[in-house]
Amino acid sequence: MKPALQPIADRGPVLLVVAAPVEARAALHAFKRDPGEGDAEWTLIALSERLEMVVSGVGKAAAAAATARFADPARHGAVLSIGVAGALPASGLEIGAVALAERSVFADEGFQTPAGFTDIASAGFPPGPEGGMGAKADEAVVDLLRPLAGAAGVIATVSTCSGTDALASEIARRTGAIAEAMEGGAVGVTAQRLSRDADRPLWFSELRVVSNTTGDRDRQEWDLRGACRVLGDLVARL
Repeated sequence: MKPALQPIADRGPVLLVVAAPVEARAALHAFKRDPGEGDAEWTLIALSERLEMVVSGVGKAAAAAATARFADPARHGAVLSIGVAGALPASGLEIGAVALAERSVFADEGFQTPAGFTDIASAGFPPGPEGGMGAKADEAVVDLLRPLAGAAGVIATVSTCSGTDALASEIARRTGAIAEAMEGGAVGVTAQRLSRDADRPLWFSELRVVSNTTGDRDRQEWDLRGACRVLGDLVARL
């Protein structure tokens, strides 16, 4: 079977940015590599001739910094934020489903006031160079990855995961997202900034496997181990 990202990899290796060692170990297992390699953050790991990976650490700051350090527009064809995510209300996503970002949006960068939440872009301080609240995924990458995903849409990037029904519903309503994770928007905005002075753009998207539901913590459903098995299979297909 032809690798899904082969047309992009022909222009340079694709860099996978994963947040946590458990996600990295799933990818390494797919390539029959020592899973222990995934414990080393900020180390470039060559999974194959055209697929590389770096473990960034969890959260926006770690993901942005690792992407800025290791992604090279002159060398890489694309950068992909990949890992697990929580399904947001009314998304229809079940645990183990694959969600593809058409856009990765910062969900909680802004101001909380008595009148409600105002995002920083609306206040005149957009977090990325395109002017909105995140990064639009490149259509070339989305088109190639769409056959691997059960759903495509907005993926929210959060600092505070939705452990209450109220917050989960608010994030879904405010962003239109189908899932939430903690790194995609930061990887995408960094890729955009790296591309500004480069001879060619560093393409971006985000691909997530649903490991849990969101909402009240004591009623959430989880299968991290199963989601990581799906993640490993997904990386192998890239």
